[in-house]
Amino acid sequence: MDLMQTSRVTLFAKISLSLAVPRNFRLLEELERGEKGIGDGTVSYGMDDADDLYMQSWTGTIIGPPNTVHEGRIYQLKLFCGMDYPDNPPSVRFQTRINMTCVNPETKVVEPSLFPMLGNWRREHTMEDILTQLKKEMMSPQNRKLTQPPE
Repeated sequence: MDLMQTSRVTLFAKISLSLAVPRNFRLLEELERGEKGIGDGTVSYGMDDADDLYMQSWTGTIIGPPNTVHEGRIYQLKLFCGMDYPDNPPSVRFQTRINMTCVNPETKVVEPSLFPMLGNWRREHTMEDILTQLKKEMMSPQNRKLTQPPE
């Protein structure tokens, strides 16, 4: 490549990196992925209301991982993507009662200060990433044997 071509490629790369996918396109991508199913099927998510034009309210499901106190349990969560998503994380709250070190026992909110994925949020993270990481957190030494509230 000559110097002029190299400059154009460099400029294009810089412009591409600075352009962010618009919020609604990003959420449509996540919706499509959620509808297709994720990985082994133990984590899923989708919109609460198909008429929600702002695509803010979502429901997630995590099937408790084997060899933990969570095994055999199905956990429902609410994720709320504000108008600043994906630049800022969604709020995440368990609807199902759960005892985990990163979840406020009163409000069932996943506390960003106790859950690094939310506390150190990056635009590239997705709702799928959050649910997958929460499932991993269920398997962590500090959570895998915690006594759980009755279902």
